[in-house]
Amino acid sequence: MKLLHLSDLHLGKRVNAFSMLEDQRYILEEILSLAVDRRVDGVLLAGDLYDKPVPPAEAVTLLDQFLTRLARAGIPVFAISGNHDSPERLNFAVRLLAGEEIHLTALYQGPQPPAILRDEHGEVALYALPYLKPALVRHWDPEAAVSTYEEAVAWAIGQWTVDQTRRNVLLAHQFVTGGVTCESEERSVGGLDQVSAGLFAPFDYVALGHLHGPQSVGRPTLRYSGSPLKYSFSECGQEKSVTLVTLGAKGAVDLEAIPLHPRRDLREIRGNYETLTARSFYQGTCREDYLHVILTDEEDVPEAMGKLRAIYPNLMKLSYDNRRTQATGEVTGAERPEERSPLELFQDFYQLQNNQPMSQDQEALVRRCIQTIWEGTP
Repeated sequence: MKLLHLSDLHLGKRVNAFSMLEDQRYILEEILSLAVDRRVDGVLLAGDLYDKPVPPAEAVTLLDQFLTRLARAGIPVFAISGNHDSPERLNFAVRLLAGEEIHLTALYQGPQPPAILRDEHGEVALYALPYLKPALVRHWDPEAAVSTYEEAVAWAIGQWTVDQTRRNVLLAHQFVTGGVTCESEERSVGGLDQVSAGLFAPFDYVALGHLHGPQSVGRPTLRYSGSPLKYSFSECGQEKSVTLVTLGAKGAVDLEAIPLHPRRDLREIRGNYETLTARSFYQGTCREDYLHVILTDEEDVPEAMGKLRAIYPNLMKLSYDNRRTQATGEVTGAERPEERSPLELFQDFYQLQNNQPMSQDQEALVRRCIQTIWEGTP
């Protein structure tokens, strides 16, 4: 049995004010062709279908077209909501969609029975666990002794009786400890949303969403497929892919990362202004790519952004790397405040005010306060 694992479409996303919608349309066409050409038995879509809880109309239309074409090709889809999605909105018409083999689990409503697929080796049980927070478990079961993400996911998985004589696959959208993050992902407060890989032991394959870099965590079959496009310059070195999962008899799982080829790449180029504007340089590069230009000139170039965009129309970001920026700490690639967790920002503020770092007890107190505010955890 062949299953195509993808996640984190983030339809409707804008990167540095550039709409990615046409690039997303292009890459979904490629994914659709892969699904048909490889004759997959199902598509696993592990959350963050949209970039925002209220997506733009064009993004909704694009997802509708993608799912419709998969259904018409006779390819079942198994999808869950992610932390960027609105579960209530995604839950619209799920029963009707199931009639077209589009199985969407958006709202967490307690332990739901798995979908069953069959092949010559027997049954494959597909379990779905949408993005889960402790508050969602407590809303479903007020008696549940759950206060952390680890406890919430452990509680949810424990509600299932997983038959170990058959092959079991889980879709989940969580941050598994040990995963490598990117700048384009939503940061948690002090790492509070991390869960351990051992929780997923009952499943032969775990199709994860949430982290944008393709990677396995803990074991090869506990895997993030990653986002199909690069959504930050921290992802420049990644090769985006989808994961083809081939299930043989019980215990036999083969994985293939199939590279994707975007309409435009997202990358960085570096050099002085004279070099980057020389015809001999830009004729040898793809000028239509999304670019972060790093100028090494010692003096700022007047109106550099406008001048460079005349050559590189999709220039997203311009920065300098020279003696001045290095001396002032404005080094290219430094984190912006919005990319740091509240705990890290508070630690910096405390250091600035007191000229010394926080103690472990103080960090623990602040962490508990943040958890109470963000998660409603007593």
